[in-house]
Amino acid sequence: MNSLKFKFIGLTTIIVIFAVSLTVWQNLRTQDAMLSKVAAQNCKILGETIRSSIINSMAAGKNDEVSKIFDNIKSEETIQNIRIFDESGKILISAVPSEIGDLVPASDLFAFRSNRFSFYADHQNNGLYRSVLPINNAPACYSCHNAAQKVLGILNVHYSVDDIKILQNNGRRATIISSVGMIVVLVLSITLFILFYVDYPIRKLIRAMTHLEQGDFENATAEIDNSKEMSLLSSKFNQMVKRLKNQLDTVVNHERELATSKEKLMYHDELHNMNNTLEERLKEIEYLNITLEERIEEIEEANFKIADLASELEDKNTFLENAVARLSALHRIGLAVNSTMDLEELFSLLIRNACTILEGRFAHILILSEDKKTLIPKGSVGFPDHLGLSKEIPFKAGGIVHWVVAHKKPILIKNIEETQEFNKLSLLGFVRKTVISAPLVINDEVIGAISISNRHNDSCFNESDLELLVTIATQASGAIKNARLYKQQQAAYLSTVQALVSAVEASDAYTRGHSERVTRYSLTLGQKIGLPTESLHRLEQAAVLHDIGKIGIDAALLHKKDTLTDDDIYILRQHPSIGVKILEPIDFLTDIRKIIEQHHEQYDGNGYPNRLEGEEILIEARILAVADTYDAMTSDRPYHDALSHEITIEEIEANAGRQFDPQIVEAFIEMCQQDEISF
Repeated sequence: MNSLKFKFIGLTTIIVIFAVSLTVWQNLRTQDAMLSKVAAQNCKILGETIRSSIINSMAAGKNDEVSKIFDNIKSEETIQNIRIFDESGKILISAVPSEIGDLVPASDLFAFRSNRFSFYADHQNNGLYRSVLPINNAPACYSCHNAAQKVLGILNVHYSVDDIKILQNNGRRATIISSVGMIVVLVLSITLFILFYVDYPIRKLIRAMTHLEQGDFENATAEIDNSKEMSLLSSKFNQMVKRLKNQLDTVVNHERELATSKEKLMYHDELHNMNNTLEERLKEIEYLNITLEERIEEIEEANFKIADLASELEDKNTFLENAVARLSALHRIGLAVNSTMDLEELFSLLIRNACTILEGRFAHILILSEDKKTLIPKGSVGFPDHLGLSKEIPFKAGGIVHWVVAHKKPILIKNIEETQEFNKLSLLGFVRKTVISAPLVINDEVIGAISISNRHNDSCFNESDLELLVTIATQASGAIKNARLYKQQQAAYLSTVQALVSAVEASDAYTRGHSERVTRYSLTLGQKIGLPTESLHRLEQAAVLHDIGKIGIDAALLHKKDTLTDDDIYILRQHPSIGVKILEPIDFLTDIRKIIEQHHEQYDGNGYPNRLEGEEILIEARILAVADTYDAMTSDRPYHDALSHEITIEEIEANAGRQFDPQIVEAFIEMCQQDEISF
């Protein structure tokens, strides 16, 4: 039992048992307190409920119902007894008729006089919670009772906690069983680790040393590969054995040569020289023995160094794991910010990832307004709604973000109580303890800052955390710049295309303003049926550009007043496909192109160009079809005069279910009837 492994396993077992036992003891205490509090609260609530029922019955003049209430409540298993006694302790009404006229226990009377309306009492080893609640005299009772009498009686309820004790015992049993299982698993895991990674390599080395001691060099080697350190130790040991064997073989060969020479010597001088040579060889052997002892000492020193290296390696592994984790987090942030060009989504991704990596409680991104007088919140984590992060914040001296923007550099505040420059209470309404903040810079101009406050483990931020936040801020600045450029590029593309649409409409008096009116009708109808914001945005762009394909149609055909031939109709029906080809180079208009391509499809499948039907047609395209048809019918065209609003509505309603989605037609007609749209 003097083995190191048994000592280590025993000590670890004692520590595990002590820690788990302490946790179990604390858990059981917490359970007892919680269950006691629940029982007391139940008893108090039950007493209040019964008192309210009695008061209501008495106020209604139904005093005889009090006994019925007592009988009904006494049938409950958890109610041991219920009675009403006066201020002297005499029992007036009771669920046990035999005790009427007796005195209540002194503890109940003393509890009433001490204003203790709910208390615990151990009654013959059966835990009871008791409540004493006065039934006060009220104006409604003056007809039956003297107005000078303040208390008509005291309601006394005995509430049994046997069920709660059973629940408590079951909880204790489950806690103890799970704790014992946890101890067994931990002890077995530690024991297996020691046996495999410590004891097993040492035993292999001992066996190899035993063979070496017996002169069995062939078996005096140890191959250990369960850890890098043990592998290095076994390798050095094998090299030592090999060198020792070579040295001993050399000595033996020398001795054999000396013996052969000695037999051949015929003269005393030669024998004397041989003796001298033998003495030299012996000295060499002594030197080899000394060298061997030194090597053994070197091995012992190497063992100590291996232990030190193992400790250093563990620290470096921990540091490396933390570094890898942060680099992985930065990589994830890079992938996240590069996955979207929507600024609002970008801000949300940035602040959530930064807060998670740095384990902060509060985090926010504040962007400087164009007039540089306010800060605009663009993303936050940890703030409840009542803090008002949806409003702009004054940009004034004294704030941490103001300092970061003004100095164009990050700041680390390990403990805000140690600085006099900044307030402990933030303008955002929370108490700061430790803060890191970094500026967001685009083209050498600070546009705002990202800040994280208070860690979840209540530790302070450090220089490493600040460096990581600066890196995140640099990534964020680049992503924000790219998103803004992308948004500007989108606006430029749309402006160009809209200019083309306006040019086409300006050249035709019949279609001038058509796209603008269709856009207004479509948006109002989309809002009417509850389209989400993103769909409304797509619908608006598609409505503006829906007839851009007519740029590729001969103007003479567009203005033709004679009856259109089949070829003319075929050519005109190409304008949705032509519009798709015109907009094809603009990547961000992919969804818009689909709406434009489908806005002449019909609900029954007889539309063009792809003869889609029903739900196969995008909801935005179905809305656009109704709005486009209404404006076309109520406007003058080369081939027909404008129809009245009423006739147009009748025609659209007649084609519901065939040309148009009936639900959208119904919403459009309702919208027109309620004057929700301006024509």
